[in-house]
Amino acid sequence: MAQKPVQNYFPALTGVRALAAYLVFVSHYYYVFDDSFPHIVQRFLGEFHIGVSIFFVLSGFLITFRYYNNFHLTADWFKQYLKNRVARIYPMYALLTLCAFIYYFFTKDESITRGYQNPVWLMVMNITFIRGFFYRFWDTGIAQGWSLTVEECFYFSAPIIFLIAKKYGKFYIQPLVLTAIAVVLVLIFSQVNWYGFFSNFPFVMLFTFFGRCFEFFVGIQLARIVLNKGFERTNKIVYTYLGFLLIFLCVLVMALQPIPKGWAAGVESPTGIIVNNYFLCLAVALFFYGILTETTALKRLLAMPFVELLGKSSYIFYLIHLGWLYNLIHKATEWLNNYVFELYDKWGVNWHSPFEYDKLNLLYAFILLNALSVLLFKTIEEPLNHYIRKSDFLIRNRARNPDNNSVAIK
Repeated sequence: MAQKPVQNYFPALTGVRALAAYLVFVSHYYYVFDDSFPHIVQRFLGEFHIGVSIFFVLSGFLITFRYYNNFHLTADWFKQYLKNRVARIYPMYALLTLCAFIYYFFTKDESITRGYQNPVWLMVMNITFIRGFFYRFWDTGIAQGWSLTVEECFYFSAPIIFLIAKKYGKFYIQPLVLTAIAVVLVLIFSQVNWYGFFSNFPFVMLFTFFGRCFEFFVGIQLARIVLNKGFERTNKIVYTYLGFLLIFLCVLVMALQPIPKGWAAGVESPTGIIVNNYFLCLAVALFFYGILTETTALKRLLAMPFVELLGKSSYIFYLIHLGWLYNLIHKATEWLNNYVFELYDKWGVNWHSPFEYDKLNLLYAFILLNALSVLLFKTIEEPLNHYIRKSDFLIRNRARNPDNNSVAIK
């Protein structure tokens, strides 16, 4: 019998965060294995961006599970809700984004600005998440941070989604309306040359909330089912492994698609978009439902304290695994490799360097990035999270101000 969760917290789902972040890491560096695997395997690894879909479904589930039955659209409730969301997401993102532009100031690395000539304005667009609406800017700064624009859109929308679902009984029509809005926006702004604002269907469907909303709604529906039926099941279908298998079946389908010109993976093809946005999330939800209602070896692994810690720090790992910090690690590895060979020349030996192999260097980077993520989580992210939640930011802290009548939200 599956154990019931305590205080709305699911250790195994925290472990899933680490799994999702590592899948994205593989998708960005699969080319390191070009000479080791057949082409189809390389394509398969290149579609491991599915970690982002896992994050989106998980966000939909967790926000709904925590707030669906106790949300109140009052000013105080909304302030407290936003305060908690800001505390969780914003501090590390803002800090690392500032570091990215400081890095650009010294290095002029155009992977930060993508050639845009106004880095100050671009930094403002990154800090405020606005860049995620523009095809020209979506992968500037911390490139993978585009997904946070999608997340923030969901956070702002969630209370309205809940209200429409509960008060008016209109749940399933909402993602259809949002997708229709996406189509209309593209039809309008594809004719306007404004830095690619909602300018093409692949961008809007894959990199904006309007295109990715179905994944959040699947997570929302999973939470509604669990809130209604609980965690007990009568059938013996092992949903954990069935969902896990279906997830990678979706990956295979995307890997078999032709890559459209100007894009990087099969997910950007029409079939890839459909599989990624509408079928993959169903497999993810099935996988989550299994984790929530079953006790399997995979669930025990994901709930292990060390994996749980990696899951807690996975947000930072996601933000630093690609971009300026990884670039610094890569340059440091190259310097170490040259230094080792200089030593070998002095010693008159013909040995191999531990830094001459790309695969080993990627492993070193992976380990170092995880270590940095845990360190930053423990010393910066977690303390800042607690500080903001206990502060008077947006709304006075109820614990320190007992006369405050706002609704407490965890």
